[in-house]
Amino acid sequence: MSDAVTPFQAPIGTHDVLGPNSAEWEGVVATFAQFAYRYGFELVITPMFEDVGVFNRGIGEESDVAKKEMYVFSDRGDRVYALRPEGTAPVVRAFIQHNPTTPWKAWYVTPAFRYERPQAGRYRQHHQLGVEVLGTDDPAVDVEVIALAERFYRALGLSRFRLLINSMGHDVCRAAYVELLRAHLEKNVDRLCDEHQKTWSENPLRVLDCKDPACIAVTGEGPMLIDHICDDCRAHFDKVVAGLTSIGIKSQLDPRLVRGFDYYTRTTFEFVADALGGAQNAIGGGGRYDKLAEQLGGKPTSGIGFGSGIERLILTRDAEGVEPRNLVDRSLDLFVIDTTTDDVATVLVDELRAAGFATARAYDNRSMKAQMKVADKSGARLALLVGPQEYAAGEVTIRDLRSNDFEQTQRRVARSEVAFVVAELLTKS
Repeated sequence: MSDAVTPFQAPIGTHDVLGPNSAEWEGVVATFAQFAYRYGFELVITPMFEDVGVFNRGIGEESDVAKKEMYVFSDRGDRVYALRPEGTAPVVRAFIQHNPTTPWKAWYVTPAFRYERPQAGRYRQHHQLGVEVLGTDDPAVDVEVIALAERFYRALGLSRFRLLINSMGHDVCRAAYVELLRAHLEKNVDRLCDEHQKTWSENPLRVLDCKDPACIAVTGEGPMLIDHICDDCRAHFDKVVAGLTSIGIKSQLDPRLVRGFDYYTRTTFEFVADALGGAQNAIGGGGRYDKLAEQLGGKPTSGIGFGSGIERLILTRDAEGVEPRNLVDRSLDLFVIDTTTDDVATVLVDELRAAGFATARAYDNRSMKAQMKVADKSGARLALLVGPQEYAAGEVTIRDLRSNDFEQTQRRVARSEVAFVVAELLTKS
């Protein structure tokens, strides 16, 4: 009987990202970090898990995320925590706790966890990046946040996407609308999807978010929130749309857009990618949450933000045919081949890396032929060869790995001049 141990696999709904694909991930995050810095945001890092109340109060205890998708657990001290299902509530909790100067502009990149059916671009552990602004209700901030998202998506090479926008009003004018919607739904309960025939009265707004054709038909015949918001909310919304137009960003009113979380007020928005097709085509979105700080025990504080899933963005880049790894250059400059048996490579590689060159080497005292194979596969531009003759003469042979004419592209230089010559050759290539 075999004693072999079955290898472990990544949990269902999760995935590993290895090179060279990880270079695209790195590029997405690096690009976002550049945009966040350009727009005046600072990085915030919050715990991966929070008191479950942070999310129950924030996104709504009756929401599908809280009821069906959160990973909730008790620790050894019987404290009840939840793994982060989204990025906004933890940032607002941190704002309340640390009381930074407002307006506070923070960006984040973080794993998030939802127990849902895995599918393309949707995982039980996925990764989000986003921004939050707390401390102002100026419509210009809404415009700035949306613009950051739009410019970021274009910087990733995306072009086939649209901006959908709506206003959810504030708690007073929205409450009046909810009663109108509830009355309409009550008259058409038997036409709703199976789930909402049972749950429509708990939060009628969530029926607007349903993608089932039956619910879409019923709500399409009913009142729309945008037609029932108060004058102040309407003026705010009009300023946001006008601001976007002034900087060349087109938006499309979507009166059904409510984003699913209880904390949204006034501006809500979503970017959808035509390249993805189907109902799961959102690549990012967010909105204003002017009551969330109060819901989490803080002082009244306006806020707005957006988030995007990294997996979904990479899936969209692929669907649009964007070159997978054009965001950052992670190719090797040099590969050192050492056949001296004296480990000359250790010092040489260290010096080259200190000089700013991406440098690799072979190990295990392999033969020249074996090391050259590794060098060819590495993608490095140049190979630096140090054999017994070069070592004795205090020299290094430099070979262009991207040329077949070794006689014309190979030269021996003094060991002390290697960094200078390599820099010159790489500049010319």
